[in-house]
Amino acid sequence: MTGPRQPDDSSATAGQSRPEAGYEHIDDDVCRSFQRSVEIVGKKWSAAVLLAAMRGARRFVDYRARIPGISNHLLSQRLRELEGHRLIERLVVPTTPVLITYRPTEQGASLMRVLHPLIEWSAKNGDMDT
Repeated sequence: MTGPRQPDDSSATAGQSRPEAGYEHIDDDVCRSFQRSVEIVGKKWSAAVLLAAMRGARRFVDYRARIPGISNHLLSQRLRELEGHRLIERLVVPTTPVLITYRPTEQGASLMRVLHPLIEWSAKNGDMDT
């Protein structure tokens, strides 16, 4: 005969389950900050613009060449938004004609370093639409 049954740690207690290992320290403020960050990079074309910047795009035409399908209007909008979030830096060189370049800030580069495993994961796992 066996002793009393021990509670199963994997079952839900009062509607909640235990956090996965490594996530138990994350509080609500961190969750909100994470959500804002994910929404910035998850906005359509934003990650592609950041990736193009990390791959060496500097001028507007470089970004267009590295991001097939994006319109000029939307590329301009995303560059402005990412500049506003301090992920892309816009540099104006007062020449004739004026030369405008964009490059990732250290903050933008650090974000892309964090996202690099996702790039590798997506390369291994292919197209998720099929």
